[in-house]
Amino acid sequence: MECKGVCVLLGVLLLVSCSLQQTAPKKKLVKKDTTKDAIEVLQKQVNDIVMELNLLKEHQALQTVCLKGAKIHGKCYLVDPLRKRYHTASEDCNSMGGVLGTPMSSDENDQLREYISQSIGPSEQVWLGVNDMTTEGKWVDQTGGSITYKNWDTTNSRSPQPDGGKSQNCAILSVASRGKWFDENCREEKPSVCQYNIV
Repeated sequence: MECKGVCVLLGVLLLVSCSLQQTAPKKKLVKKDTTKDAIEVLQKQVNDIVMELNLLKEHQALQTVCLKGAKIHGKCYLVDPLRKRYHTASEDCNSMGGVLGTPMSSDENDQLREYISQSIGPSEQVWLGVNDMTTEGKWVDQTGGSITYKNWDTTNSRSPQPDGGKSQNCAILSVASRGKWFDENCREEKPSVCQYNIV
């Protein structure tokens, strides 16, 4: 009888031992799943922090541009006095997070002219973000969108601007001509003005 009791006890212990071994891995899997979930949550938080940091850097860079340049109509403008071709000037603005400037109103154009005059001189001409390279006579901004405001010089009734045909596809703002626009050969070297939109 004692042997029978010991055998039953041994059998119960084996069953308990087996059931513990079977449930133990499940607990580890749950723990691994929980750890994996925690890692994913932490990774998302790190990614969010990195995005927020990049936004802060962008805002700081924009503030620096606004401090060096001029804030006009919700945009920051920064003159680059270095003379370069239109495409190079455009690429340089793009590499700094902006585009060549495109005034959207008479008041904005006048303020931009005044800023350029004070920055690099009253007789300068600067590249604008306006061209008709794709379709002759259809002047568009840097995104390819139609421009709603234009300030072409029309004082010469025999040859009002834009008058360059297919040889002059890029627009300049002339400070000396009270901010009037002229079409120019894109290979000419001129100073430029970059525009940064304030978010």
